[in-house]
Amino acid sequence: MLGIGNKNTSTEGSAINLIGNGTQITGDINSTGDVRIDGTLFGNITLEGRLVIGNNGKIDGNVTCQNADVSGEIKGKLNVNETLVLKSTSKILGDIVTGKIAIEPGALFTGTCNMGAIVKNINNVAEKSIASKTA
Repeated sequence: MLGIGNKNTSTEGSAINLIGNGTQITGDINSTGDVRIDGTLFGNITLEGRLVIGNNGKIDGNVTCQNADVSGEIKGKLNVNETLVLKSTSKILGDIVTGKIAIEPGALFTGTCNMGAIVKNINNVAEKSIASKTA
């Protein structure tokens, strides 16, 4: 886990991780804490916390998290369990599955969006399908 800006090292869930402007990471990121991306990630990111993508932040990969605030760019599937906020400067190229969504005027989005109660059914069907294939 990236621990930049971690104020409380005794509790993993309180970690705040930062990928700064000008930084490029290639590979997947998994974290129990929150992550802010102002740089570029080429890979998937899976969080148990909040994802914040700054104006200069870019992700080329799939995103799975509890909540997300996006001001930058994402190319890939977004799976946000609770609330996704697309700021006016955001650019999304990919499908979205979320509990709730807020989209500011000016945000760009190309893909499909599944929101609300149906999201739980989609996730459960996908999990059952994967489990039956591995059994």
